[in-house]
Amino acid sequence: MNPQARIGLIIPSSNRLAEPQFHEYAPPQVGIHFSRMRMTGKWRKSPNELKPALAEVAAALSDTKPGVMVFHCTANSMEHGLAGEAALVETIHRASGCFTTTTARSITAALDHLRIKKLVLLTPYVKQTNEREVEYLHEAGYEVVHELGLALDSDGYIAVTPERWLEVAKENRRAEADGYLFSCTNTRTIEAINDLEHELGKPVVTSNQATLWLCLGKLGMRQADPRLGRLFHST
Repeated sequence: MNPQARIGLIIPSSNRLAEPQFHEYAPPQVGIHFSRMRMTGKWRKSPNELKPALAEVAAALSDTKPGVMVFHCTANSMEHGLAGEAALVETIHRASGCFTTTTARSITAALDHLRIKKLVLLTPYVKQTNEREVEYLHEAGYEVVHELGLALDSDGYIAVTPERWLEVAKENRRAEADGYLFSCTNTRTIEAINDLEHELGKPVVTSNQATLWLCLGKLGMRQADPRLGRLFHST
């Protein structure tokens, strides 16, 4: 067993689903450790403004000695483009000494692995947040052929059932898409991956699924979890 088979995740303070989902879907021999930050909603800040608090949280989380550390918020990791994301990674790495990634980088790695270049983006977000994610994805080399945000406030994210996400996907399917991205770490989309892929006939990437996949790869571990779709079964 890898002696550093531990993942450290920095999540928004309001996130209620990342922790239970990582504990549910990660292999039992992997340690999962979380730190929280006020980084969304009225506490949203630019990478420079976020830097002091982020460095402090990253340094404290590094005491668990994770093999990989994640800035785990999709919208915030994409909000200021590739340069803003790089600044977040640099801050965390300097403070922690750990290999560092983000939810956004996990998603793009998953998209590349599944050979998805044209995608449909579905989120619980308001229009402005979706637009920023489209800009990030475009900058990273992907084409968003269609996007939809449910325009919910953050308390409403977790109320959307897997069944409702399936309905949303069916209503927004696009034949020209190579796959579908369900963005946000605080939703139940991970529970619907198999049903989504069966209905859509295309690969599906979600924030928590992609991040777990990337982290396990960094730790030298692979898990063929039948609940997590093509990403966990493709080579």
